Amino acid sequence: MFEYIDGKLTFKCPTYIVVETGGIGYHLNISLNTYSLLADAERCKVYTWLHIKEDAHTLYGFADEGERRLFLHLISVSGIGPNTGRMMLSSITPQEIQQAIVNGDLALIQRIKGIGAKGAQRIVLELQDKLKKEGTGSLMAAPLNNTVREEALSALMMLGFAKPPAEKAIDNAIKNDGVDLTVEQMIKIALKNL
Repeated sequence: MFEYIDGKLTFKCPTYIVVETGGIGYHLNISLNTYSLLADAERCKVYTWLHIKEDAHTLYGFADEGERRLFLHLISVSGIGPNTGRMMLSSITPQEIQQAIVNGDLALIQRIKGIGAKGAQRIVLELQDKLKKEGTGSLMAAPLNNTVREEALSALMMLGFAKPPAEKAIDNAIKNDGVDLTVEQMIKIALKNL
């Protein structure tokens, strides 16, 4: 529903922030990782996820798109809710979580409060292949689409293609048809090769 909120940071504590924009103050639950990345900023842009329950609508905020993406992966695992996902992101960095899942490091995952042996195994089992497929750069912020190539790659990844084959298809399109392709042309050619 909400992609991000950009505004004045009016209140900040380790568990939540209040961002004012358009005369409205938004209460966003955050992880310690986001808390440390916001530092002493007066203005901020926070990526959001809205959790709707029967009795509450809760906004979660993330300092960057990569952290939000990992959070959404984590809560997709059976038994991992938003608060446990936030606890995981507060305990260790998103990069460490991703590395632990990809490498099957159950001991590191179990050290996180609220995650037992079965939970850690379930997380690795359900997410290991997904995170391997996305590649190690998936936690970096979404590309700023500075080039036609980056924008086409981003679009193919959003369509569900893994990064390595998408990059190969785009590179082949550039090699065979030249660098003067538009984003649309590059995506169409790459889709034919995938």
